[in-house]
Amino acid sequence: MKLIMDIIIGIFIGIANIIPGVSGGTMAVSLGVYDKLISAVSNFLKDWKASIKTLFPLIVGCGLGIVGFTYAIEYLLSQHTFVTCMAFVGLILGGLPALVQALRKEMRRSSSSIGIAGILAFLILFCVAVFLPMMGADDEVLKTFSATPGTLLCLFLVGVIAAATMVIPGVSGSLVMMILGYYYGIINTIRSFLDALRAFDLNGLIHGTILLAPFGIGVLLGIFLIARLITFLFEKYGVNTYCAILGLIIASPFAIFYNTGLLSQLSSLSALQVIPGLAAAAAGAAITYMLGER
Repeated sequence: MKLIMDIIIGIFIGIANIIPGVSGGTMAVSLGVYDKLISAVSNFLKDWKASIKTLFPLIVGCGLGIVGFTYAIEYLLSQHTFVTCMAFVGLILGGLPALVQALRKEMRRSSSSIGIAGILAFLILFCVAVFLPMMGADDEVLKTFSATPGTLLCLFLVGVIAAATMVIPGVSGSLVMMILGYYYGIINTIRSFLDALRAFDLNGLIHGTILLAPFGIGVLLGIFLIARLITFLFEKYGVNTYCAILGLIIASPFAIFYNTGLLSQLSSLSALQVIPGLAAAAAGAAITYMLGER
């Protein structure tokens, strides 16, 4: 049963990672698996058997979420924007009680209070999450990639950057890729690879593998490096780190609404849109709360 639950959690994290403005790290925190996920990655070389046992179901679920939602994301955000966004807002905010409880536990363990440093950490990271989406360009330049050495190197570097931000709660790796101009190109490459796999198109599979391999290697390297950093921060500055994460998470709804263009449409929403949206948020919050408490 635990294996199935971890796969389901991985699916939510995978879906979150491909939606610009939604943070996979935030989803992991909200679902109560962030600490063990970071620990498993950072201690992989020390105890690889335990790390694989922890990571395998989450990675499987994450892969299923990314593959399955790659086809659905454009439709849901274009046709059911408010309901989709509210569902993810609920999923994210539903984990706040567990995070606050973890902060209080850390305060008791370390016999420390939030203090000025904690407040500053909260405010600084809150502002980062609010202003980061505003840096994105309206139009993307790169829709497709050619397999040149320069492109492959750029995909590797984008993978490192995107993975590092995916692990940080409140910061959307997909949004960072959009700011860098690679989001739609990578999504299209994944979709083309899956289409080629379904059609047994050998040339398409080779082309997709050549493009996705450096990106995938960069993702793995980025996750490993940032996981070790976050483990250090939790060990040395636990209270301040939790405060910073809280700032990122509380600002996440703004990032989601702004990046999907929903922020400017809120005043024109009808009751037929608002009611299902609120229901989706409530359902998302309930799911996160129950999964986080399991």
